[in-house]
Amino acid sequence: MNPTRGFAEGEYRARVARAQSKMQAEGLAALLLTTEPELRYFTGFLTRFWESPSRPWFLVLPAQGDPVAVIPAIGAALMATTWIDDIRTWAAPDLRDDGVSLLAEALCDIGGPVGVPSHMETHLRMPLADFERLKRASGLGFTDDRGIVAGCRAVKSEAEIGKIAQSCAIAGRAFARLDEIAPPGVALSRVFRDFQRLLLEEGADWVPYVAGGAGPEGYADVISPASDAPLAVGDVLMLDTGAVWDGYFCDFDRNFAIGRSTAVQRATHARLIEAVHAGLEAARPGARACDLWRVMADILSVGESAGRLGHGLGIQLTEGLSLTAQDRTVLRAGMVITLEPGLVVAPGRIMVHEENIVITEGAPRLLSPLAGPHLPVIG
Repeated sequence: MNPTRGFAEGEYRARVARAQSKMQAEGLAALLLTTEPELRYFTGFLTRFWESPSRPWFLVLPAQGDPVAVIPAIGAALMATTWIDDIRTWAAPDLRDDGVSLLAEALCDIGGPVGVPSHMETHLRMPLADFERLKRASGLGFTDDRGIVAGCRAVKSEAEIGKIAQSCAIAGRAFARLDEIAPPGVALSRVFRDFQRLLLEEGADWVPYVAGGAGPEGYADVISPASDAPLAVGDVLMLDTGAVWDGYFCDFDRNFAIGRSTAVQRATHARLIEAVHAGLEAARPGARACDLWRVMADILSVGESAGRLGHGLGIQLTEGLSLTAQDRTVLRAGMVITLEPGLVVAPGRIMVHEENIVITEGAPRLLSPLAGPHLPVIG
């Protein structure tokens, strides 16, 4: 059964309750949240308007009671459709006082100390000068959030997992149609555009991320924009997508041989799939992120310079833990992660493969449709 859009109010209240329990244990009176993932996680406020950098948005989460939204007036109607009742607005952007006084008043009503997410992957989405003004105006103490928000977001509910699974299913259907758009002779840039079209046709809400590459011995990297070079017989093509459904990402890739495959391409692909299976076998509650890295790195015969071989996934394309030799994050049931082994095929050329899974009390559950060991051929 397909998941429904949005969440019940109880989902958000449970998230707030988990955060508040941790806040009380840490002695924090409030959390100040300023970024899109943070606000959406606790409120359900979903909009593409964050693409505009000209307005700051704030959510104050007290250690007791309901959150307070302090937002530009243009967002009042949408925020009113969420479960949040206390919505305070100003006419933004205001060059003299862009919500600072209103936010200081809300914080003063609650008291301090105030926690602000400050660890890796976080940022403060307001001008630093305004943050200094806020500290002076409120007179409160500000500190880091002790990792509370990241800890809450790391373990997904079944409703969240259902949305990620839906996004993965959409991408899987788009990948299954790749022979429609990637015959020999088509420019890689055209393949990228058409792949986004397929994702939208299959049900994605939007496609913030498409990456990939192509070449006879692999590709140079996995982040470059597509060139206008045509696909050639003997190339290996990789496409990687972060498509979104109802605010949740998938993130997995697929490799395809164009016209015919080579022995090196086939062997590399099979080894990447072998590494994925090793990661699947190790992905159990209580294992550490570095343990998954180690079992995949051993299959690949690579060292720490290979970088991370997977990461957390959810509201953001990458979030939370990294599968590296240094990350000792303990896996818990409900965590959604990627397994992303990669190999150097030739000097300056690589191949990578990626799958999406959720940690359960037993064996992990696949969210992306698991690729087989045989490299598919197009055209």
